[in-house]
Amino acid sequence: MAEAKSTVINSNVKQKDPNEALVIAVTTRAIFNLEEEHQLFLTKGKEEYVKYQQVNENKPLEQGTAFAFIQAVQFVNEKLLERNPEEKGLFDVIILSNNSPESGMRIVNSAKHHGVSAALIFQQEVQTPSTQLRVVFDGDAVLFSDETDRVFREKGLSGALEYERAMEAVPMGEGPLKAFAMHLGKMRKKFSQENSPIRTYLLTARSGRDMGIRAIKTLREWGLAIDEAFFMDGAPKGPLLSQIQPHIFFDDGLHNIQGAQDIGIPSALVPCDC
Repeated sequence: MAEAKSTVINSNVKQKDPNEALVIAVTTRAIFNLEEEHQLFLTKGKEEYVKYQQVNENKPLEQGTAFAFIQAVQFVNEKLLERNPEEKGLFDVIILSNNSPESGMRIVNSAKHHGVSAALIFQQEVQTPSTQLRVVFDGDAVLFSDETDRVFREKGLSGALEYERAMEAVPMGEGPLKAFAMHLGKMRKKFSQENSPIRTYLLTARSGRDMGIRAIKTLREWGLAIDEAFFMDGAPKGPLLSQIQPHIFFDDGLHNIQGAQDIGIPSALVPCDC
């Protein structure tokens, strides 16, 4: 909204150990509903926007798209600390804002979480419950590299299938969210399957019969346990997302993001240069 970027810091929240914590990036417009305020900024300018925020600084902002995701992240932290009060491998949430200091007090007063956003989060209605963090990953160009996608674009489906058969014993390269998924998996292993506050899913357009084997072998090679894997063979992902009701869905395809948006699933578009 404002020209200069600044970080809104809630001094009441203790920062986690930066060497151990997994930092989550969230913008103010993702975690709070600031559409009305944003329109005011666009139509009336910065001065009126700042004045409005100052007058309403004690009025909490409504929840935004990423709010339930951050609540679920905090729930995981609580469970980890219940298990081990000295646990350092926690989520650290930081809220980044374009607000100037004079208008940022409303953000601080509304914020009980911290995070840093690296993916594009779309605005939509969210009905996801805040317990048990549920994260859905696409496969190619998200968890895995885009090597097979590139073969598909160059040689078509038959070429991609031939490539996958030839490379079946070779693990795929790392995608942009592999490190994040591995950190989630590390947290997940601290709990039994029945009591875990984290549940992860692989939701890929690959077919299980022809192209699923290499994906599963890659996950095993990485030591990454996924709770459920769905190989859609090109079918729409929306119906399964409706059943899972994840807090966040990561995909590199804009059509999949738009489909998730239509059914109220918080989604992040993942750019891949991998």
